[in-house]
Amino acid sequence: MSARPGFRRDVTVDEIDTFWTDGVVCLRGILDSDLVMAMAGPVDAILDAPEMADLSAMGDGLAAGGETVLTTTIDGSGGAPARGRFVSGVDHWLLHEPFRAFACDSALAEAVGALLRTTEVHLWEDSVLVKEPGAREHTAWHQDLSYFPLTGDQLATTWAPLDTVSAATGAMRFVQGSHRWSELYKPNLFVSTMTIPGTTGDEMPDVDALAATGEIDLISFDTEPGDCTVHHARTLHAAGANTSATTRRRAISVRYLGDDVRFAERAGVVRKPHHPRRHDGDRLGPPECPLVWTSQSV
Repeated sequence: MSARPGFRRDVTVDEIDTFWTDGVVCLRGILDSDLVMAMAGPVDAILDAPEMADLSAMGDGLAAGGETVLTTTIDGSGGAPARGRFVSGVDHWLLHEPFRAFACDSALAEAVGALLRTTEVHLWEDSVLVKEPGAREHTAWHQDLSYFPLTGDQLATTWAPLDTVSAATGAMRFVQGSHRWSELYKPNLFVSTMTIPGTTGDEMPDVDALAATGEIDLISFDTEPGDCTVHHARTLHAAGANTSATTRRRAISVRYLGDDVRFAERAGVVRKPHHPRRHDGDRLGPPECPLVWTSQSV
C-alpha cells in the first residue's frame, strides 16, 4: 500500500478491468474521508472567487424532462421553489496550495496510474463543481476529450465527492463502453446542448432516447466522501439537477495524462494561458503539466 496521503487501499485487478471495459469505475473507499472533507473549507472559500463561473447563468434554467426541482424553500418553510447555483472553476492548483496538494500529492495520481497502466502520470487540470440545493441545471452529455487539445488513450478524470451523492442531488451518469466509440463529439456549453462556436466533430446523439430503447446502457453510482469515480476522457457522461432542498453536491475533479498522450491542436479549443506553445505530437510535461506519479515511486 502506498504511503501517499489519504490512500486507503490498492486498486484491484477487477477495478482496472472494469475501467477498460466500461470506461468508468467507482473506487469505493479509495480515499481517506477525512482527507477529502479537509477540502470542504478550501472549496467553500472559492465559491464566489473570480476563478469560479456561475454556470446557472449560461443554462436555460430548466431541468430536463420537466421534473419538479423543489417543492420547498431551502429552510423547509414552503413557498416558491428555491433556486440554487451550479458553479464551477478550473486550475485551482495554480492558485491554492490545498488544491495543488490534493491533485499532485494525494492518492489520486497513483490510483490513476494503476488504472491507466501507465509508467507516468501528469496533471492536466483540476476543477471544482458545486450544485447547490435547487440547482436546476443538468450537465449535458459530453466527452472530456472534446474540450482538450490532446490525443491518446491514457487520459482519465477523477471525481471525488465532498457530500453524499445520489440521483436526487445530481449523480453522474455514464454511457457504458462509449470510450471505445470512434466518434469525437463537438464540445457543448456544459449546461446546454448548444455546441461551442468554431469547434468541429460529430453531432451528439440523443443519449437518453437510445438508453430508453435499450440500444445503450447507462451506469450511475451513489457515492460518499472517500469514494471516487474515474472515467476515460472519451466516455460520454452527464448529470442531473440537484433536486434536494438541503444537500449540496460538491466535488473536486482532477484530470490526468498517461504515457501515450500528445498535444493535438483542435479547432475552437482554447489553449490554457499558462501553457507554452506546443506543436502537434509534442509530449506534455512540467511546468504546465507536473509529473505527479511514476511507477518507480511505488
